[in-house]
Amino acid sequence: MPEARRGYKQVALFGVDSTEGELDKNTRTDTIIIAVIDLDTKDIKLCSVYRDTFLNLGNDSYSKCNAAYAKGGPEQAINMLNMNLDLNITDYVTVGFTGLAEVIDALGGIEIDVSEEEIVHLNNYQISMVGKSDDGEQFYATEGKDYTAVTHSGLQKLNGLQATAYCRIRYVGNDFKRAERQRTVIAKCLEKAKQSSASELTAAYNKVTSYISTSLDSSEIIDLFSNVTKYSIVASDGFPFETNRDTGTVGSKGSCVIPVDLETNVIMLQEFLFDNKNYEPSEQVKTYSQKVKSDTGR
Repeated sequence: MPEARRGYKQVALFGVDSTEGELDKNTRTDTIIIAVIDLDTKDIKLCSVYRDTFLNLGNDSYSKCNAAYAKGGPEQAINMLNMNLDLNITDYVTVGFTGLAEVIDALGGIEIDVSEEEIVHLNNYQISMVGKSDDGEQFYATEGKDYTAVTHSGLQKLNGLQATAYCRIRYVGNDFKRAERQRTVIAKCLEKAKQSSASELTAAYNKVTSYISTSLDSSEIIDLFSNVTKYSIVASDGFPFETNRDTGTVGSKGSCVIPVDLETNVIMLQEFLFDNKNYEPSEQVKTYSQKVKSDTGR
């Protein structure tokens, strides 16, 4: 008799708009990524949830989904994802700008293919994260001291600050492209981690643990490090999906990404993450879908 499948582990990855280590709440999520791990194959699928997506915030108020973390921390943000997307996320990892930079530096940097048009924005974001300002508007930093400028395009090793700045670029290819960059950085971090031993990863983690908030316990983290070479990212996308989304102003909420419609997007998400080709959304998702349609006129 074949062994029963162990199923999937669902983890929410949050990147918060903070350089001061505020990882609990009161800060919006610059990054929301669902990571689903097949516990048998160790295959990983990543799906960004665009931060401006108009959804139920987990408390029956509707707005940009990145507000859920600001209002109720990781608990409300996870609840928001589970309610709107018919998921069963139980764990999370949250990191701020400084934490991501520290993680990448602890791994020894990552290889990224930087385009010519991304260079100026990458360097400007570096300055914004380390620079000082007298007027609260213009930031100043010393190249070679406070940051290392990227000077050419092409595949190159980026340090932690550079790679974090790369994640933040939104003026080349819009916010959808920025989310793709964020998933690329995660994939590159995994590639680099697979080149390290479990002891090296543990030492690196110990250096950055104060910059990370997570529900994973030490045994789960040690198991991940011990088996890191078995994991592979096999698929990556964004929600709402390109064929079923729109953008537009939604009253006082401002410019939003609109699922057209939420119910259809959830069906597509379940197939993407779990290969479930005949998914029937829950009644609550159908209710939220109608509300999103009503509020957005889409």
